[in-house]
Amino acid sequence: MRILLTNDDGYNAPGILALYETLSADHEVLLIAPDREKSAVSHGISLNQPMRIHTIPLDNGRQGYGISGTPADCVKLGLFELCPSKPDLIISGINPGCNTGVDINYSGTVGAAREGALNRIFSIAVSIRKSEKPMDFKGMSGFIAGLTGKIHDFDLPDRTFLNINAPDLPMDTVQGVRITRQAQENVSKQFEKRLDPKNRFYYWYGTVSRNDGETDTDLHALAHNCISITPIQCDLTDYKTMERLCSIPIGSRP
Repeated sequence: MRILLTNDDGYNAPGILALYETLSADHEVLLIAPDREKSAVSHGISLNQPMRIHTIPLDNGRQGYGISGTPADCVKLGLFELCPSKPDLIISGINPGCNTGVDINYSGTVGAAREGALNRIFSIAVSIRKSEKPMDFKGMSGFIAGLTGKIHDFDLPDRTFLNINAPDLPMDTVQGVRITRQAQENVSKQFEKRLDPKNRFYYWYGTVSRNDGETDTDLHALAHNCISITPIQCDLTDYKTMERLCSIPIGSRP
């Protein structure tokens, strides 16, 4: 299988290197990732500055690519400039820190997988909940390697991708796998207000206690030490509201 591997933490992040080591044993893997951390850039692309590509050596003697752009840029450049042939699969991750609930909208990890889905390629975003415990990147890489063999032929709807999150546990202690929906909790509401040496205020996003949500959500699965797999669609149209709006005499429509 031909796999394009990317992330939002940079090409030398431990999560992507663990995935590369595991997957390249059985697949043709091309690593194309940002040349520095690009967390929380969502699906942004670089319009006002040039993007540069440089080769990076990998442990198995092959080469990957570092891009001076966003995760979505990496996928675009990979598909249309760097990949010798169309990949069968795009994997973004492994991200240190879960991408669940409303956080999905801010995530560069998810943005890269969404870009793959927009180009009609089976795509997966992979994250592990971050805590003081060591993250089992190797174990999660093994899980993803096994999963890709099971679901690659699954007929996902057009422009739909999978968002996968694991708890901060050794993989052999995870309590199962749940198919979930995106929780609707918005966590980006609290700020820490601080004072700099010149008596000017500045702000950091504050620490938030996460509600585990309703029982069928990604947050609830992680709270109960399960891996969550959430299908995410790129089409944001609210079709029910579209039908209702069409029944209102708003004005002349062609």
